[in-house]
Amino acid sequence: MKYLLKFKKSFIALQKALLIIAMTCVFIASWQTSYQYALFSNMGNYLVVLSYLFLIILFANMYGGFKIGVKRLNDVVYSLCLSTIFTNFVMYIELCLIARMLLSFVPTIVCTIVQCIIVAVGCYCTNTMYYRIFTPHKVVAVLDQNSPRNDIIDKMRRIKERYSIESVISCDLPLNEIMSEIDKYEAVLICDFDKTLQNKILRYSYATKKRIYYLPNSNDIVLSASIHNQITDTPVFICPNHGLTTEQRIIKRFLDILISAIGIIITSPIFIGVCIAIKVCDGGPVFFKQNRITRDGKIFNVLKFRSMIVDADKVDLKKSTANDSRITPVGKFIRPLRIDELPQLINILTGDMSFVGPRPERTENVYEYTKMFPEFNLRHKVKGGLTGYAQIYGKYNTTPQDKLNMDLLYIEKYSLLLDIKLVFMTIKIIFQKESTEGFSEEASKIGEIAHQNDVKEVVKDE
Repeated sequence: MKYLLKFKKSFIALQKALLIIAMTCVFIASWQTSYQYALFSNMGNYLVVLSYLFLIILFANMYGGFKIGVKRLNDVVYSLCLSTIFTNFVMYIELCLIARMLLSFVPTIVCTIVQCIIVAVGCYCTNTMYYRIFTPHKVVAVLDQNSPRNDIIDKMRRIKERYSIESVISCDLPLNEIMSEIDKYEAVLICDFDKTLQNKILRYSYATKKRIYYLPNSNDIVLSASIHNQITDTPVFICPNHGLTTEQRIIKRFLDILISAIGIIITSPIFIGVCIAIKVCDGGPVFFKQNRITRDGKIFNVLKFRSMIVDADKVDLKKSTANDSRITPVGKFIRPLRIDELPQLINILTGDMSFVGPRPERTENVYEYTKMFPEFNLRHKVKGGLTGYAQIYGKYNTTPQDKLNMDLLYIEKYSLLLDIKLVFMTIKIIFQKESTEGFSEEASKIGEIAHQNDVKEVVKDE
């Protein structure tokens, strides 16, 4: 096992190369047989091939299409197929420009279908080989029985091909017993408990060359973005903590205005259609408004298309679930496709929100979460967004602590390139059901609102 692990990166690199070569060959065959008017008579053809390679690698890396052995098979296939669609669309435009005429789109569609079949078969074979050769590490989990973050163990157990939780022990055991248990396994999962004890276990695991899975808190997230500096003979981590620069805010605001204005124009037929459908369905108000908190604690009204019955909170005081009877027929259609979020383009245009940023929370939730996590207000260092880190990598029922950590990751690692990446990632998750799940009946206690008045506000969030 340990000997084979030395060749893991080489194995993955080889599989990536084979997939890229196969997809590129299909593109070249389609191009040369169906788009003769877009062929050069000299070295220009090589530039077209290079541009195709650049685009397919760019999109595949952006969407995680090469995460073989890291992501689930269906996610890898979906990511690569989406990358292929975008790449082929851009290449079709490029070939039209070369030919100086509008070419038939049919060969591109056929090429894309063939490539997607190759992707599905190739990824299946690759994943099968990978998991047979590289078996999952045997993990021992060290946890605090009273911590609300122990759900990470159940999450890892659901991905059996990647993680094998062999033992779960309490951090209350004597340290020498914990270390003896760690010695029996290849990896250790350090959950959320006393920081001093965490550090001791971390040092021991590092010294004994164990793979370490570490559950970070907010302070760890902030430090992860620090800059290494050397002050004479002492290494120091520097956290700039300046947020967005003035230039970044100006460019970000310009892009928000541009994208939201174009978005409203393009989606105006959808706006009109949904408005009519909601009115015809039950005659109630088209829009749903709710107080949210954004940068520097500012309160504003977020806009959404109403997807629940009128006065849903008076019908049942509970969080919305996947099969909630209060969701209207129109809501069942617009919620999975995120169409109910479209009116927030107006919020972006008026400056209440940004296109990318931490999802603005309800005022009641912010007050409640801040009681549980004083650092929760740190996410208000930037303007709230329509999409963001937590929306892409989390779920609707992701706990407040995990959402906070993802939002802090975005704030600390912010760049315009990251914004662009998250916009493209948003396109990927639109048709993924996982991130639109409602709260399960056994939702984590940390995500529940303690007071009845707060619960009323929760069910209003459609």
